[in-house]
Amino acid sequence: MKIILQENIEKLGTRGQIVEVAEGYARNYLLPRKLALQATAGNLKQLERIRTRLAKIEAQEHSAAEQTAGLLTAASVMLQRKAGQNDQLFGSVTSADIAEALEAQGIQVDKRKVALEQPIKLIGEYNVAIKLHHNVSATIKVVVAREGEPPAAATATPAAPEPAPGLAPAE
Repeated sequence: MKIILQENIEKLGTRGQIVEVAEGYARNYLLPRKLALQATAGNLKQLERIRTRLAKIEAQEHSAAEQTAGLLTAASVMLQRKAGQNDQLFGSVTSADIAEALEAQGIQVDKRKVALEQPIKLIGEYNVAIKLHHNVSATIKVVVAREGEPPAAATATPAAPEPAPGLAPAE
């Protein structure tokens, strides 16, 4: 089934693009969520008008993402969690935790935009990428410290643990 995308969908295409997808995927997911339009003759005639409308939305979202990226470059997140003797956390730090901590600082970021492949399970400092837009991203420093430990002692840990896959260790 041919559809016209109304939103950027990772691994499928960008706004205004005509793509071929399975009928079930289009009918059950893309069309009900208004992520795409069916590529009918009428919609194909209106495609240029649809693309100009989508280009305006794209420009607005890009500028908002750049502003947020500017705020994120100066931001860092300090999270305190209970941990065992080997600096292993009793829980984990997820993308939702990072998004909540950023929101507490006044920076609105959707948890799905925090590019954390696996939850953080060790105490330490991590650089976490945040994909704000398909070509705008920022990296923030996330410090995970032991609960009850003063912040100065938490950042002065002698040996940083190995980061989980997908994370870059802070320097």
